[in-house]
Parts: sequence; structure tokens; C-alpha cells
Amino acid sequence: MAFNGTWKIERNENYEKFMEAMGVNMVKRKLGAHDNLKITIQQDGNKFTVKESSNFRTIDIEFTLGANFEYSLADGTELTGSWNMEGNKLVGTFTRKDNGKVLTAYREIIGEELVQTYVYEGVEAKRIFRR
Repeated sequence: MAFNGTWKIERNENYEKFMEAMGVNMVKRKLGAHDNLKITIQQDGNKFTVKESSNFRTIDIEFTLGANFEYSLADGTELTGSWNMEGNKLVGTFTRKDNGKVLTAYREIIGEELVQTYVYEGVEAKRIFRR
């Protein structure tokens, strides 16, 4: 599938502002902006296995499209939600457990890049990866 492979972070757009909106403190924002994130995605039909490796943690995530699951961000924020496929785009809708606010995430292949877009409280950020 198009998402399969190992993707390494190449650049961020507005990521520190997004983390600030999420309530991440300044030190963690500075570190998070330079986390050297690598994502390995394996899709088998509606099932996805995702390994996220960064300077701070390595985590394996398994999910099925449309099925709710729990997830914890690198800063400890806990979420519950699901990913769905809309056309060629993965769309994730997650609710924060601490305040009930919604975080929306998108993953799409644009050219040779995996573009991950986050929207929270009106703030949009992008993280762009290459294989």
C-alpha cells in the first residue's frame, strides 16, 4: 500500500505553535521540534501497524480503520479515537482524555512525501517525512 515503508522526518511547519496550543511546555516544544521522528507503517487491508521512533521514545501502535483505540502522545497527553480512510488520505479524529477537546490528524502521500497534518483548537501544523 502507498503508506507502507519507513518515513523519516524532513521538516515541520508551524509545529511549535501547535504544541503550544496543545499545552506542551517550552522545553518539551523545543525538544519535540527536533525529535528525529521515524515512522514505519505496514498496512494489511484495514489493519495498520505503526512504529514511531524518536529521540524520546519508541512505540508500536496497531489499529483497524474505524475502530476506537487509546494512544498517548510523547508529552503524555492521552487520547482516544480512530483513523478512517477518506479517498487516499488517512483521517484521525481523537479526543483528549484530560479536557475533551478534539485533535484531528491527516496522513497523505504527496509526491514522494508523507505529509502529516494536525489541527487542534484552530492551529494547524504539518510534519513532512521522506522514505
